[in-house]
Amino acid sequence: MLILNSLSQPLQLVAFIIAFLVGLTIHEYAHAWTANRLGDDTAKLLGRLTLNPLKHLDFLGVIFILIIGVGWAKPVPYNPRNVRDPNGEIKIALSGVIANFLLALILGAVIRVASAYGIAIDSSPILSFISTIVFVNLALIAFNIIPIPPLDGSKVVESYLSFENRLKFEQFGPMILVGIIIAQQLFNIPILTMIIEPIIRFLSFISTGISL
Repeated sequence: MLILNSLSQPLQLVAFIIAFLVGLTIHEYAHAWTANRLGDDTAKLLGRLTLNPLKHLDFLGVIFILIIGVGWAKPVPYNPRNVRDPNGEIKIALSGVIANFLLALILGAVIRVASAYGIAIDSSPILSFISTIVFVNLALIAFNIIPIPPLDGSKVVESYLSFENRLKFEQFGPMILVGIIIAQQLFNIPILTMIIEPIIRFLSFISTGISL
């Protein structure tokens, strides 16, 4: 899931959508790949172990990101009983954000080199597009590590809960998250912004040497 800020120009929107598809696909593929490596081939059998974005897109999620700025992909299914590693669920959950960060590091190196030679991001359409991909991947990380179900960060919290409390957490977490999103969108209460922006700035400095 990702929060989309306002984009003033059509080209910016197109660049964002492409970057979103790249980041989303990498994220979901990493979930499927990790689950398969740990012994569960559920995602593979369902055709989710692929870099084809069409396999990961949720139609309603795409519509929502274009209309109200909140979007999501189809969750990658897996069977915990097939996972051989006792920490497998955490590894599967965090593999998505790790993949996003690795992509941000690789593309961020291009921005670092350009900056070293005095080339401004805004002076090059290619660099601008690369910076958009980096930003979107960092935004995916910042959002998904929030420890509220169904986001990936919740799996870390759930590992310390009893079975009953975990069920309650998974039941009420989505309602809490939706409430936060509604508060931000309708009442301009920047709860998510206050959480996400500092994380993006920190990760941006690590990956590119600047704050995007």
